[in-house]
Amino acid sequence: MKHLLIVFLTLSPLSALGQSPLSGVDMTLPKMTQAQMSRADVVARLAAATADAPADFTRVWLNNLDLSGLDFSNAILRATSLNGTNLSGSTLDGSILSQSWMIGADLSGASLVGAELFQTQLSQADLSDTDFTNARTAADFTKSNLNRAVFKGADFSADMRNQSMGLMRGVLSSARGSDVDFTDAQMSRADLEFAKLPNANFTNADLSMATLGGADLTGAKLSGADFTNADLTATRLTDVRGVDQTNLGAAKNLDRAIR
Repeated sequence: MKHLLIVFLTLSPLSALGQSPLSGVDMTLPKMTQAQMSRADVVARLAAATADAPADFTRVWLNNLDLSGLDFSNAILRATSLNGTNLSGSTLDGSILSQSWMIGADLSGASLVGAELFQTQLSQADLSDTDFTNARTAADFTKSNLNRAVFKGADFSADMRNQSMGLMRGVLSSARGSDVDFTDAQMSRADLEFAKLPNANFTNADLSMATLGGADLTGAKLSGADFTNADLTATRLTDVRGVDQTNLGAAKNLDRAIR
């Protein structure tokens, strides 16, 4: 139940009101800071995995370990604690990371193609050059480093079927990174408030009903993007490309954008 409460605080509309996503969370608890396995233990469990029995790290504490360069393809890391963990250059294609804690983790250069990251905590993580192609990314990316990250076909969109715990959606509030690739991404109702994403590629992305208040999209590619009812209050749209090939006029508060 505690995990569910924390997720609500993170992915609910409260974040749009300025409340800290981690308000009330004790980040000094052992499950947030310690590890129950060593790198050698993790390597052994991965080596023992098979196609029928993938490596399972559900709810295991793996905080602050060096797990760089390992192959976690199709591994189960549901509700796993990976705060501050070094996963740079690792392969996590097809892995299940939903409800996991990865605050401040280093995933630079990692591959998460087709991974499941629903309600995953990735705030303040290093995601530079990380590949999230076709991943389910209704996760919290608040204040993360997204330099050159790839989200082609990724799904940040809200889960409209189950809202009993609030609006579950991708949150990129105050995230930063140049040349991020959101081509064909599903971002309906996603939260990009105050994100700094110069030269981002939103070609054919669905940004309908997304919140982009205060976001910096300088030099972004917008061809084919859907901005229906997206909130562009104070959004920086200078030098954007492909405006004549998108429905920017269908957005809300376009007159309050910086152009």
